[in-house]
Amino acid sequence: MNPALQILQERGFIQQCTDLQTLSSLMDQGPVAFYVGVDPTGPSLHVGHMVPIFALSHLQRAGHKPVLLVGGGTARIGDPSGKTEMRKMLSYEEIEANVKSVAGQLTNFVTLDGENGWLVNNADWLADLNYIDFLREIGSQFSVNRMLTFESYKKRLETGLSFVEFNYQLLQSYDYLELYRRKGCRLQIGGDDQWGNIVAGIDLIRRMEGAETYGLTFPLVTRADGQKMGKSEKGAVFLDSGLFSVYDFFQYWRNVADADVEKFLKLFTFMELEEIRELCAGEGAALNAAKERLAWEYTSLVHGKEEADKALAAAKAAFGGSGDKSSIPSLELSASELEKGIGVLELFARTDLCSSNGEARRLVQQGGARINDRKIDDIDTVVDGSYVQDGELMLKAGKKRFFRIVLK
Repeated sequence: MNPALQILQERGFIQQCTDLQTLSSLMDQGPVAFYVGVDPTGPSLHVGHMVPIFALSHLQRAGHKPVLLVGGGTARIGDPSGKTEMRKMLSYEEIEANVKSVAGQLTNFVTLDGENGWLVNNADWLADLNYIDFLREIGSQFSVNRMLTFESYKKRLETGLSFVEFNYQLLQSYDYLELYRRKGCRLQIGGDDQWGNIVAGIDLIRRMEGAETYGLTFPLVTRADGQKMGKSEKGAVFLDSGLFSVYDFFQYWRNVADADVEKFLKLFTFMELEEIRELCAGEGAALNAAKERLAWEYTSLVHGKEEADKALAAAKAAFGGSGDKSSIPSLELSASELEKGIGVLELFARTDLCSSNGEARRLVQQGGARINDRKIDDIDTVVDGSYVQDGELMLKAGKKRFFRIVLK
């Protein structure tokens, strides 16, 4: 097998390939141009988007030529794959802002210098398409019967599939055709929910150009408990620190299940496999060290080494009781307000630990609330100055989630 594909296979990336043997032979002959698409449906990517990005980076490091397609055009429609209902339509201005934000988040993972890699926006060729010409040239190449056999459409037919979304596969297939023509792309990569769209693009290129192209998909990663990877108590684990703090990002990876550590180190870091295996060979404290390494490596890739160091120091301070706590999420509270007393439910609901008084009530009743290591077991507790240590309150939800209240 081609060395680049061997790396992906050994690290657990490969789910399906349209023709692995022929693709491997093609890659043995020299650099292959390939692409991955990201639809800017929000201002930030989350970690659920990142498996194809890491795979892209491995392929680029092996000498192949990536095209990162940010879907400023397809985001106007919305991909129905993996969704139970239609996405909210965004304004063109929102999409354009998201394009810039999302592209900027990926500069640490891929080189897009116009020679070794390219950044493209499919709005460049989709936004001004003539609908009649598109239907005649492209739509005529598609069988509705075949489209309906793909899993992404079959699932949506149960809940309702709009005609707008039904067109999505044609647009993504057209993207592949355009990138074959413009950049010589012979390979499209993506999550396994994109299999139907990728295969449709390959068929379109074969019909229109008489050329053979390929598709490679990656598993939709789940945690050991079966839950979707990238979800936390606060929601999606975003790359944008304004939506998900650096400390929380670090802690998400520091707190993964023992069974997930090795898998995630292979997928979400660039550490050598031998080092990963050695790091994960132990148990207890040794495995905790592996989790800490995972958290630091991934945080440094997304937010930089300085921020990763701060998050590591803050985590050690939170669990050890001393050190730099500045990266732990916090808010300021006036000493005079605290002296009057604040209900514990209200206090916890003001933080990221609980989204409401009701959630705070459940936390207290289940025995998971602490303030400076004092367990709170009464929902009517009033927190006042007697709880303060070193000018702050350290709130804790469960065993691993912290929040600082700093007095001013």
